Amino acid sequence: MKFNWGTGIVIAFTLFISFILYFVFSVQSDSKYDNELVVEEYYKHDAKFGDEMKRIQNAQDLAQKPEIKNDSEGVTIVFPASFVPKDIKGTVAFYRSSNMKFDFNVPITLSGSTLNIPKKRLLGGRWKINMEWQYEGKQYLTKETIYIK
Repeated sequence: MKFNWGTGIVIAFTLFISFILYFVFSVQSDSKYDNELVVEEYYKHDAKFGDEMKRIQNAQDLAQKPEIKNDSEGVTIVFPASFVPKDIKGTVAFYRSSNMKFDFNVPITLSGSTLNIPKKRLLGGRWKINMEWQYEGKQYLTKETIYIK
């Protein structure tokens, strides 16, 4: 068999396709490269978008808004003093975009007008916080992104 430019092109294409297939199979089989959705049931979540926007607008229309603070102790959520703490109901969801295994929810149980989430529950990095709550029959949604060092 004679080696000419046609044979060289075929060999080059074969090597390139082999490299691409090796790369695809190695990434798909390695758990380090998990391809998880950020939200389970994405389309159901998307269908409720209008309701979500209404709750976000309710939270923005408040004269005094709850604050989400990131400090050395962890995350502290402070509700305005004008709110009656026992009338505030809801949950705080912590989402880790990089790995769904670290996501968790915390029910809103206030001591005074604050809710504390200790730093030991939070890994370093980016967290999305969705606080869904209601007060006096009105529903609110507060979203924020924090960075834990």
